[in-house]
Amino acid sequence: MSSPEFPTSFRTDRRTAIKWMMSAAASVTLIETPLFGADDQRQTAKGYGTDPNLIKTYQPGDLWPLTFTADQRTTVTVLCDTIIPADSVSPAASEVGVPDFIDEWISAPYPGHDKDRRTVLEGLAWLNEEAERRHGNRFSNLSDPQRAALCEDICLVATAKPQFRSAALFFKRFRDLTAGGFYTTPVGMKDIGYVGNLPMATFDGPPPEVLKRLGLS
Repeated sequence: MSSPEFPTSFRTDRRTAIKWMMSAAASVTLIETPLFGADDQRQTAKGYGTDPNLIKTYQPGDLWPLTFTADQRTTVTVLCDTIIPADSVSPAASEVGVPDFIDEWISAPYPGHDKDRRTVLEGLAWLNEEAERRHGNRFSNLSDPQRAALCEDICLVATAKPQFRSAALFFKRFRDLTAGGFYTTPVGMKDIGYVGNLPMATFDGPPPEVLKRLGLS
């Protein structure tokens, strides 16, 4: 089966991706459970790295090396778009740079990110191995129904079969990162109807009854 076409030309610039990663940090939750039983692949950085100057434009590798290979990025792109596909309201996750966000996140030398790095890399490897086992092809080359069926087996930790539990924990974390990235973009905020801190059109001051109660009228 030939490889399908997926969006690869859109790339978020490094500064934007790092800002995005930091703003999304509050919206995603770390998990502590080791997955898959593979060797630890944690980054060597200890403690917190130097926070980037967000006014400067950075090139890949200026702050920390990015992680994904081209093959891993393809899998990430397809999985992100399986989780948040395009619809009548918003584009797919990859179209607003979610793979860049996830790459920055798992590559960052901050506490906890090394665990996510291992979780994501091991999960991507499992996903392709399982796709090969079931269909003789990599995850990105599967048909939409085949990908959906595979994801259905790991989409909920509580209902996953024992042999899929580690994969389900990976999928949960990856889904959290995908949603955390997507819904902290302007497109994602618009998708859920978040207005934010916008000025009111008119404001005539507090109601008279409130001013009277406070002794200010």
